[in-house]
Order: sequence, then structure tokens, then C-alpha cells
Amino acid sequence: MVDYHASNNQTPYSSSGQQQRNMEQENDWDRDLLLDPAWEKQQRKTFTAWCNSHLRKSGTQIENIEEDFRDGLKLMLLLEVIAGERLPKPERGKMRVHKINNVNKALDFIASKGVKLVSIGAEEIVDGNAKMTLGMIWTIILRFAIQDISVEETSAKEGLLLWCQRKTAPYKNVNVQNFHISWKDGLAFNALIHRHRPELIDYDKLRKDDPVTNLNNAFEVAERYLDIPKMLDAEDIVGTLRPDEKAIMTYVSCFYHAFSGAQKAETAANRICKVLAVNQENEHLMEDYEKLASDLLEWIRRTIPWLENRAPEKTMAEMQQKLEDFRDYRRVHKPPKVQEKCQLEINFNTLQTKLRLSNRPAFMPSEGRMVSDINGAWHKLEGAEKGYEEWLLNEIRRLERLDHLAEKFRQKAAIHESWTDGKEAMLTQKDYETATLSEIKALLKKHEAFESDLAAHQDRVEQIAAIAQELNELDYYDSPSVNARCQKICEQWDALGTLTQNRRESLERTEKQLESIDELYLEYAKRAAPFNNWMEGAMEDLQDMFIVHNIEEIQGLITAHEQFKSTLPEANKERESIQAIQAEVQKIAQYNGIKLAGNNPYTSITPQSIDKKWEKVQQLVPQRDQALQEELARQQSNDHLRRQFANQANMIGPWIQTKMEEIGRISIEMNGTLEDQLTHLRQYEQRIIEYKPNIDQLEGDHQLIQEALIFDNKYTSYTMEHLRVGWEQLLTTIARTINEIENQILTRDAKGISQEQLHEYRTSFNHFDKDHSGVLQAEEFKACLISLGYDVETDKQGEAEFARIMGIVDPNNSGAVTFQAFIDFMSRETTDTDTADQVIASFKILAGDKNFITAEELRRELPPDQAEYCIARMAPYAGPDAVAGALDYMSFSTALYGESDL
Repeated sequence: MVDYHASNNQTPYSSSGQQQRNMEQENDWDRDLLLDPAWEKQQRKTFTAWCNSHLRKSGTQIENIEEDFRDGLKLMLLLEVIAGERLPKPERGKMRVHKINNVNKALDFIASKGVKLVSIGAEEIVDGNAKMTLGMIWTIILRFAIQDISVEETSAKEGLLLWCQRKTAPYKNVNVQNFHISWKDGLAFNALIHRHRPELIDYDKLRKDDPVTNLNNAFEVAERYLDIPKMLDAEDIVGTLRPDEKAIMTYVSCFYHAFSGAQKAETAANRICKVLAVNQENEHLMEDYEKLASDLLEWIRRTIPWLENRAPEKTMAEMQQKLEDFRDYRRVHKPPKVQEKCQLEINFNTLQTKLRLSNRPAFMPSEGRMVSDINGAWHKLEGAEKGYEEWLLNEIRRLERLDHLAEKFRQKAAIHESWTDGKEAMLTQKDYETATLSEIKALLKKHEAFESDLAAHQDRVEQIAAIAQELNELDYYDSPSVNARCQKICEQWDALGTLTQNRRESLERTEKQLESIDELYLEYAKRAAPFNNWMEGAMEDLQDMFIVHNIEEIQGLITAHEQFKSTLPEANKERESIQAIQAEVQKIAQYNGIKLAGNNPYTSITPQSIDKKWEKVQQLVPQRDQALQEELARQQSNDHLRRQFANQANMIGPWIQTKMEEIGRISIEMNGTLEDQLTHLRQYEQRIIEYKPNIDQLEGDHQLIQEALIFDNKYTSYTMEHLRVGWEQLLTTIARTINEIENQILTRDAKGISQEQLHEYRTSFNHFDKDHSGVLQAEEFKACLISLGYDVETDKQGEAEFARIMGIVDPNNSGAVTFQAFIDFMSRETTDTDTADQVIASFKILAGDKNFITAEELRRELPPDQAEYCIARMAPYAGPDAVAGALDYMSFSTALYGESDL
């Protein structure tokens, strides 16, 4: 089946200038080729037959082309017949001057039709110059038989060639590429006849290797049934290496004009093809939208459960891996989906614009796949994403605190266990049973010192229990071992309390038997115990872990440490005083010859242990200094990262806001043509895209901050999440604005709207857009309609008219009218588009004025894919005049435009 694409609304020429260029091109014939005897013979025969086919309408003819036109009489008569106009009255004289005047009248008439005659003068025609005469006749044939041929956007020779190619395309062994070699085997002539009158020729019996038979068959059929005189002999064409192009074009033009009546059906088929092509394209766009929407919603559906998963990990390393996975999602997986979402909205707007331009109903996606549904799902995704990030950071803080508390618990537990080691054995010994009175008194005093020491350790036990309780509340993964150790410490502590009480009772029972006491030992013990506790507390504090989040906190620790160091001289004096007591004991014992039984009976704290612990404190102080300075350096580095991020964020944030405001102004203002605006917007978009490295740099700074576990920044109010959202909104807004301009260009070109009309529409729209929001609210739109002369006042008829118009410009009932919908409405009011009635009329032509059409007729007149498209969707015709295989083209045409009836 032939592929139809030409429109029956096209004019033969694009302009008078184009017409003149076509004539000059065709008139530039090669006169030297006329000297070829074979070509000259073909031209004489063809041109003579062509002239006679017109002259016979006036009852005359010519025999010799160069002789019979010499007096100009038959030449003027030929022009009157083919042009349908009267020429000036010819001169009947026999003199040469009379003949020249007649020929000049004919040549002047030809020139008046826009034909440029090249070196053809009346004298050469009167003198019987064969070359000039043939050139003149060819010029006449071009102007009156070939130039007016128009197929699609081509005319004259190209139009005739395109027509031949269209008509002969389905035929085997036919490939028309020119007007000489392509016609030698005669199959092209037969194909033209068979295409329009298949009953005249049995094409399948023709053979490519028998050109003479093929040519004679075509010429005889054309002369007998189509009233086309035989203009060439088959032997002349076959016997020539390259047939004369002008002779073939002249002959073929007669076929074109003989079959010109078939153009009406071709035009009807073209209209249907156009409508069906639009419908198929729209269906393809709808399918693409549905697939893209489904894929995006499925990705969101799979991603949200992952972001909503709050299953905590046990260690920092595992949580850090979760955070890295989340960063990969942000950097790698999400950006393409942001682009897909933007492209989906652009495709949806473009599809709706094309549907409006083709007078089709608005596209309603399947349930759950509206743009609003996708935006809702996307909003839910971003909410889950924000919550997941906050959870991750909070969980990392929790694990960090847990690690700190666990280490603190182990240190305090180890110190306490070291202190309690051996205490039970000491409390259960029976040494008082064999001791002297002085020893008993010493044991009693020693026990009192131990009780003081025991009371001093009560706070540490309570701290250990409190830390264990906090670890349980924070769901520490190793809580069972912590609880077991804490339970053991508490049970041991209770046992120590019981044993201490029991020993005190035993000593008090024997106290009456003990009278001597060494006051110095007692004083030593009483002063050594708290000092010893102070040193142990100092060592514990100096080795205690710390966690800070800013410079102020670490500076506070450094200040506290400096204050502690300032107390060391006084502590050293206390140590020397305690050691002086022990020295005094030794001095008195030596002076009085007293043999000491051993260590101080009131305390286990020896001078050596005090000195050892004091040395330990002296060692820990510089170590603490170094740890605090290292932490200060780290916090200074963190503060530098904060300032670095803040400097960039404080520049990018206002930049994004400024660009958003500029885009808003651009979308409202109308400077220059739509193409200028589109070019400007695309350049503007490119400049925005070129700014992307700044965003990437800021992302890198943000990653460094997160890796450093920095959770606040007093130098800026901008967060990375805020800037990401602003950047994505900026890209989406500029893409939407460009799409709106492209849709306006589509509307303008499809509706034939001038730039001045678009400017007027934009001026009216902006005038009533009081809040500069880019859309008209219902009341603003009503005021605009009233200013344009529409009767939409508050009476019932006006309200009904306004409701009808709002149904057109706002099919989704959003309550607002966009500029695109506004110009669609205004262009619809002033332009025409294809309608269901026009399509029905076109089908009626193809059906031969019947109320139904058959599948065979559709396959014959339409391209294969569009014919099968119609056959698959047309319902059987059920009218009284129905025949087998009849199809209902009226209901089909109505359905194309979404109408319920004609």
C-alpha cells in the first residue's frame, strides 16, 4: 500500500519567489542535447502529440512542429486552449512581420505567466528553428502541465517525481528515481495505470525483460481508456541508451492530470493518517508515562521500608557502615530518581499540551499514578529520609556515649575490685583473740579507720551501680556481663558491710581488756586515709575519659585541670605532714627503746604506698595535660571545619534564593520572542548547572563534618539538607519553566498565533495576576474574561458560561489557571483544528459515500500499520445497508475525540 504523507491543504508554491526559482531551474534546458538525433526525435514526437491533445479541442492539429507554428496562429490558439484565456487578436497577413508579431504576442503571454524565456525570440520560431521551437514548447509544457503539480511541500519536477514514487512504491521491479532510465522497461507506466485503474492491466503477467511489450501495453491502454495520445514509440525508448527526460516528463504529466481526480481520495487518506498518527503518538506517550510512573513509584515503595528500618546495631563500626550506605544512597541512587521525577512531570505537561492542540480529551493516568500521587509518595520518601538520617546520627551519639560509659564502668569496677581484694580475709581473721590490750585497741582503731575508708568507697559503689543502670537504660549490647559484674560488686559490698559490723562487735567485746593506744598511729591513720582517698580520687580523675563537642567544653576541662594543679603544693605539704607523723613514731620508739611490732596497727596505708601514689599522681598530671591539649587541637580543627562549611553555605544559600526569585520574574515577564526566551532560559539553566561544583564542594565539606561527628554549627543557619532541597527545587523550577516556553511554542506553531498575540495574552494575564504567582485564581480569571468581552457576570447564564470555560482551562479543578491553559483557551477561540466531523467525512470519501467501510478498502488506501490500527479498533457496522465485513467508521471517529455523539 502506498505511504501517504502529503496534506491537501498545501499550496503549489511557498511564495512567488519560489515559483520563479522553480521556473528558472526548469527553463535552464541544455540546448546542445537537442542536437542528439534520438532525443530530438523523441521530443518532436512527444511534443507534437501533446500539442495535438490540446489543439483537437479546437478542431485542428499540427503535423510538423517547427513549420506549423511559424505563422504564430496555431501557437496562439494552443495557448488559449491550455490557459483558458483569450489572447490579443492575431494578424492574418502572410508577411514575415505579421508572423513575428503573432509569435511575439504568444511569447509575451508566456512571459506574463511568470516564465522567463531564455534566448528564445520570435525570429527563430518564424524561421523554423527546430531547437528553439522545441525549447519554447518545453517551456509551455513546464508552465502549464508540470509547474502546478504539487505533492507535499514539493512542486513542478520534484513534485511530479515524488507523485510517481508514491504511486509506484508498492510495485515490484519499479524504482522511480528520475525521468529517463527508470522508465525504460515500461513497468513504471503500467504501475501508474494499475494503481488507479487496476482493471485495465494484469500487472503480474508483465516481465521486466520484455520492455517493448510493457511499453506498448501501457501506451495502448492509455490511448484507448484514458484519452492520453500515444506520444512515443516503444522502440525509440528501448533503443536509446538514455531516453529524453523532457519527453518522458511530458508523457508522465499527462498521466498525472488524467488521474488527478484520485487526489481527493488521497487527501482524505492523508487526513486520516494525520489524525491516526497523532492518536498513536499520544497513546505511546501515555504508555511511556504509565511505565515511568510505575517504575518510580515501585522504587519509592522499595526504598521507604529501608529508610524506616530502625533496627539498631551493637557497635560503632556497624552504625558507621549504615551511615556510609545512606551517603551512597544520597550520592548515587537518589539523584537519577530526582531527574526521572522531573522528566515525568515534563512528559506529562507535554502530553497534555499535545492532547489539547489535537482537540483530544485530557490524559488521566491510572489510579495511583497521578502527578499528585507521585509528589505525595516523593514527599513521604523525603520525610522517611530525613527521619532516617536523624535516627542514624542519634544512634551514633548513643553508641558513642555507651562506649564511654562502658569504659568508665570498667575503670571504676577495676579500681574497686582492686581495693576490695583481701578485705574479706582481713575482716574474718581472729588476731584479736591472742592480741595484747594495746594490740586490741590498735585493732579497734584500725577497724575504725577501715570503716572510714569503707564509707569513703560508698560513693564509688553507687557510681558503679548508676553507670550500670544507665547502660541498661541505653540498651547496651553487653549489658548481661555489666550486670553480672555489678551484681558481684554489690553482693561483695554487702558482705563487707556485714563482716565489718561483725568484727566491730567482736573488738568492742574485748575493748575493756585493751587500754593502750598509740595516738600517733591513730593520727597517722586518720590523716593518711582521707589523703589516700584523695590521691586515689585524683588518679581516677586524671585517668578518667572525657568527651566534648566544642572548644568551650574542652577549655572548661583545661581550666578545671589547672585549678587542680594549683592545689598540688598544699597536698604535698599534707603528705609531708603525714610522713612527719610516721617519722615521729620512729623517733619516739627509738628514743624509748620500744620494739615496734610491725606496720601501723590502725591502718594498712604505709608511707611507702603514699609516696608511690604521690609519684603516680605526679606522672599522671603531664599525661592529662597532653590529652587535654590534643583534644583542644581536635576541637580547633572541628571549629575550622564548621567555619569552612558555614562560609560556603552562607554564600550558596542566598545564591539559590536569588536564582529562584529571578526564575519567578522571568516566568512572568515576556521579553522578546518565545525562541529568545527559550534560548535565554537554556543559557540561564547552563549557568546554574555550571554552579554544581560549588554544591559538590559543599557536600565534601559536609561529609568531613559528619566524619568528625560534628552535630552543630553556630556560624550558619543553613543545613546541608536545606541546601540540597533548595538546589533540587532550583533545577526542577528552571526545567519546568523551559517546558512551559516549549509548550507555548508548540501552541503558537500549531494554532498559528503571532508573537504580537502572545504578547497581548501575556500582558492581559500579568495584569490580572495581582500576586505575581504565575497563575490566575478563579476570580482573577473571571475579571480577565469580562475585560475580553465574555458575559460571565453573576446571573445564572453567566455563571454557567464561566463554569463551562473553567472546565476547559482547569480540568483538574485546582481552582487556578496557568498561562499555558490561558493561551490554549484563547487560541481555541480563534483557530480551527481537526474535528470528528472532518474525520468522518474523510472516511466517507474512502468508502465511496457508504455509511461503512471494509477492511480491504482500509488496506488499499492507508499505510499498513494505520490500516491495521483502524481494523482492530472499529466495531462491526450494524446499519440496514450492512454487508459482510462492514466496519463502523463513524463511532471510531467519534471515539478518537472523546465525544459521546456527533
